[in-house]
Amino acid sequence: MSSVQQRLADVKAKIALAAQDAERDPASVTLVAVSKTFEAADILPVIEAGQRVFGENRVQEAKGKWPALKERFPDIELHLIGPLQTNKVKEAVALFDVIESVDRPKLASALAAEMAKTGRRLPCYVQVNTGAEPQKAGVLPKETAAFVATCQADGLDIAGLMCIPPVDDEAALHFALLRKLAKEIGLSQLSMGMSGDYPTAILLGATHVRVGSAIFGVRG
Repeated sequence: MSSVQQRLADVKAKIALAAQDAERDPASVTLVAVSKTFEAADILPVIEAGQRVFGENRVQEAKGKWPALKERFPDIELHLIGPLQTNKVKEAVALFDVIESVDRPKLASALAAEMAKTGRRLPCYVQVNTGAEPQKAGVLPKETAAFVATCQADGLDIAGLMCIPPVDDEAALHFALLRKLAKEIGLSQLSMGMSGDYPTAILLGATHVRVGSAIFGVRG
């Protein structure tokens, strides 16, 4: 077993333990292995170890490595977890299987139009700016319900909510807020938690955790 495969196994074990602590089925938590900045050669051992769900931040970078990998491993599910520009919507809908970063009406409309045109209807998550940080993407918590309704009216399949807590804040507060919002809106999926805090996110209801450096190592 390679070092990256060992780290993957360690993360999966911690996910299972956190789920058990929360009295949840470990299978109710999906690990999204965040492979941004890593090459196909770095990703391959993780795929060969059985991981099938991956996350990328940028459309252009993902285009350079994932089509060939997805051709070899057709059961891979690729999530876009970074910001999406409207001029990249066509490429994103063609390449990705889930869009986790829907954060504004113009993007929602563009995604809905492209999905209707291609017949490729992808599950989407609304990104919530739980810390109301001016530099960060996402809708404000108080605007989330109305924005989800707008997306659904456009024809998007909104599966759940996603957040990235402020670096210096207690992450648990943001995870609890996201869970509360999702429950009020009637959404079942929560994408929250990264390498430093995913066990806490699982305790607070995460259905998807986005883990990169704990699997692939520190980015260069």
